[in-house]
Amino acid sequence: MSETQNWHDATRARLTGLVPGAIERFTVEHGELTVFVPREKLADAARALRDDEELRFECCPSVSGVHYPSDADAEFHVVYHLQSMTHNRRLRVETTCPASDPHVPSVVATYPAADWHERETWDMFGVVFDGHPHLTRILMPDDWVGHPGRKDYPLGGIPVEFQGAEVPPVDQRRQYR
Repeated sequence: MSETQNWHDATRARLTGLVPGAIERFTVEHGELTVFVPREKLADAARALRDDEELRFECCPSVSGVHYPSDADAEFHVVYHLQSMTHNRRLRVETTCPASDPHVPSVVATYPAADWHERETWDMFGVVFDGHPHLTRILMPDDWVGHPGRKDYPLGGIPVEFQGAEVPPVDQRRQYR
């Protein structure tokens, strides 16, 4: 067994021991480990991944959202990219939520750097991060209706003003041949 496989197996075993039920499933693709965590266990799993001496994933450099409208049970996926500076390892933690209840616990209390990333994910996909200290729009205007990162969000059709000129929606522009 390679060293990479050893730390993958050790990480899965350690996290399962620290937070029972924290791993629904896992994948290893291209040498990268992804653990799928139920949203109810996300906050506990994040604290264990950061604080445990054997794990030490101290840094959360990125949070991203994904919309799968064909997946009725888990329409929204939130992916946390974690890094261990101590052990020089990377890990993805993925959780899901249905469109009928788009709530995921915030990890800002554990990883303060996730603040703006969670805000961006909420702004683009509409996933509400429960316990977030200031969940407000970050990319779209405050009065914007909808979440443009969703795959069911209409493409074009929104008039755009630029220095007094109005750019027509995509479907109303002339055709070039």
